[in-house]
Amino acid sequence: MSRAVARRSLPPFLRQRSAVCDDGYWIGRLDHKDWLSPNELLKIFANIRDPSLITCSFKRACDRRDYKPNEALYSLMIDRLASCRRFSDVEELLARARSERFRFSDEFFYRLIKMYGNVANHPEKAIETLFAMPGYNCWPSTKTFNYVLHMLVCKRQYEVVHEVYLSASRLGVTLDTCCFNILVKGLCQFGKFDDAISLLYEMPKQGCLPNVTTYSTLMNFLCQHGQVDKAFELCERMQKEDIAADAIVYNILISGLCREQRITEAFDMFKAMVPAGCCPNSGTYQVLLDGLLSSGKFIEAKGLVSMMRAERMRPSFSSYKLLIDGLCSVNCLDDAHLVLKQMVEQAWDYWGLRMAKTCSLRLYVIRAEIDWDCVKMGKYTYLRAFLGFTDICETLTVVLLNFFRGCTIR
Repeated sequence: MSRAVARRSLPPFLRQRSAVCDDGYWIGRLDHKDWLSPNELLKIFANIRDPSLITCSFKRACDRRDYKPNEALYSLMIDRLASCRRFSDVEELLARARSERFRFSDEFFYRLIKMYGNVANHPEKAIETLFAMPGYNCWPSTKTFNYVLHMLVCKRQYEVVHEVYLSASRLGVTLDTCCFNILVKGLCQFGKFDDAISLLYEMPKQGCLPNVTTYSTLMNFLCQHGQVDKAFELCERMQKEDIAADAIVYNILISGLCREQRITEAFDMFKAMVPAGCCPNSGTYQVLLDGLLSSGKFIEAKGLVSMMRAERMRPSFSSYKLLIDGLCSVNCLDDAHLVLKQMVEQAWDYWGLRMAKTCSLRLYVIRAEIDWDCVKMGKYTYLRAFLGFTDICETLTVVLLNFFRGCTIR
């Protein structure tokens, strides 16, 4: 949790620190006999620059007669300490809060658990905090519970995921579809597809229904393991349950078909998207383009690139390189010339008028593995015309095409 994030959570009157007063001044205010309001106490701790002084200063604040614990103060101190990775001090503050029988909100624990998971990289402590919440008279929300599950899946601690899932009833958590989607993802990653499928039958028992994300996760696993036909069976089951396929589902299935070199079927599915009420996105086009390039269908890929440009979508520069190289390999230099000009236009549009003059040329240099310093010194004669942004002549095109094919021209 960065210091910037921590400070954004502060009230406006605390975001500006004093540029004049040092830590001694602010800590000294804790010894004043004047009454300190909660906001004044917050201001003191927001302005202490040395995090090592926070814990001892807090002890002095606790000895004051006007001290009243509040969540804002604890959140401020813990955020400051976490940003400096002083987690032992965080534990000391939490122990103090528990002895005071202070009641925190679920949002406080949500932030604390995220701190353990993201900043401290200590998932065990995050789980311990989740289980300890009832001891602070706070019951975790579904959001907090799902975050812990998601964190464990991302860290691939699949055995612990099941343990946390079984604790839901003990923690008073109401499971939702998002929770089951996280479990499905974890089981698929762990290779337990049959267990993931079984959750489709468990969800209604818990008052939840699978959604398109549930099915797309399962279909993605099947496609990645060469079981595209089973993925289509699952898609049919999803549609029978009146769940409409979205662009992600189509992208997964098209990618699976392309991976098995079933390009014609992939194109048919691509054409069926709009009539089915789902518009292709840039990912759809890119998946199909990658499939065409990997199967050596360079002429069809060139047509798809033109279609993408008509829809104001940008093919990746790596796809341009593969397409140009492929067209050259089948001796379609005129088509390669056209694609090269399209790539230059895209580079111009992408980098803008001021940046394109250098950056679009650098794109060619990086892809072709040319010595950029030699280009700047003019050792590649035909590239000098490009630096002036004159029209791309046939000679320059041939030079660049040869660069893409790995040839060296002096």
